Amino acid sequence: MQIYSASPLARARQVTSDVLAVAAIVLFATLGILTSTLISALADLGRGIEDAGRGFQTTMSDAASTIGDIPLVGRGAGTPFRDASEAAAALAAAGRDQQQLVHTLAVLAGLIVALVPIALIARHWLVRRVAFARRASAVRVLAGSRGGVELLALRALSGGSDRDLLAVSPDPVADWRSGNAVVVRRLADLALRDAGVVRG
Repeated sequence: MQIYSASPLARARQVTSDVLAVAAIVLFATLGILTSTLISALADLGRGIEDAGRGFQTTMSDAASTIGDIPLVGRGAGTPFRDASEAAAALAAAGRDQQQLVHTLAVLAGLIVALVPIALIARHWLVRRVAFARRASAVRVLAGSRGGVELLALRALSGGSDRDLLAVSPDPVADWRSGNAVVVRRLADLALRDAGVVRG
């Protein structure tokens, strides 16, 4: 399968297009990672809340145990501290939930920033590259088939530029009709060149 045109100018354009497509893909992948990293930094707030909640929970739990062990005061005096410890546990859980949410959002945002443009670039690039390869392969097969040269010559007559046709022959249509082998071959070469199969 022919991936690049035989024409140096067309091949240079195709290679440039490939390099630009790869560079754009790398750029958007980097932007996706950067976006994910920046959003992930917001999880620090959740970590702070979780740490503060856990610390306060431990303090209140210890206070409830200490007060509950004091004679005459009784276990009931530790109830407010146990309640505060439970509230601190809920605060720590909220901090963990916030971190998880930020992590999920960071991954999703990074994927969207990277994958949407990459998919569009890859689709556009692949459509053009596959179209060229298919056309070049089909024209190459046609050139080797019986009557293929005549058909390619006809294709050149119907789609070639006036300047190119006149460079082949002063009257390319008449020469094609009369079966002039040299002119037919040169016309077919125009079609092959146009498809990128041979150098121009």
